[in-house]
Amino acid sequence: MIFKVSDAFFEKVPDACFGVVVADGIDNAKAYPQIDAMLDKCIQAAADAFAGKKVKEEPEIVPYREAFRTLGINPNKFMCSIEALFTRIAKGKGMPHINPVVDLGNAISLKYALPIGAHDMRGAREIDVRPAAAGDTFLPFGSTEEETPNEGEMIYAVGNQVRTRRWTWRQSEHGKIEADTSCVFFPIDGFTDVNLDKVLAARDELAAQLKEQFGCSVVTGFVDSGTREFQA
Repeated sequence: MIFKVSDAFFEKVPDACFGVVVADGIDNAKAYPQIDAMLDKCIQAAADAFAGKKVKEEPEIVPYREAFRTLGINPNKFMCSIEALFTRIAKGKGMPHINPVVDLGNAISLKYALPIGAHDMRGAREIDVRPAAAGDTFLPFGSTEEETPNEGEMIYAVGNQVRTRRWTWRQSEHGKIEADTSCVFFPIDGFTDVNLDKVLAARDELAAQLKEQFGCSVVTGFVDSGTREFQA
């Protein structure tokens, strides 16, 4: 598997970085009580930490909002995934359990206050962060009608199949984690000058938990402006 981040992205956000975890051989159809408990604990910790606060003004969130603006994305209209999670929890809406792989990623995301994606990589050889171009299409969660991203919008993509719109805003039906998912790519988005230590810690804890819980094979990596490609 190859993960690439385009020069165009780093020209706009030069301090961005990506922790990378690739897991293969997952059984996502079983019950994993430890993951359930971990997610519940992280949801409660987030509820306590953000009670009575404006999530968008918290120091963990501000750098993502600033990066969104740099990328031409209105953060008041399109929230970074981690801001959206914390905002939902801070409003007392909790957070659903979806399936073990997604729940584990969400738990680590909440614990370290970082956006973490999860992409089913069956049949996919390469995934890229790049500007959207003609021919790219996005299928929103729960929809059967495809959208066309704005040209130049930063996306995660497999070929012309858009996996995530607006960098870390929202993932697609394509690549969604299902019960029969066995190979998963997890990107952890951060900044070398803001939260590099958290990105690396989250990457390593996610990798360790995947091995412990699923007994699967795991490869980790790191991408930044100096190393713009990762191969597993």
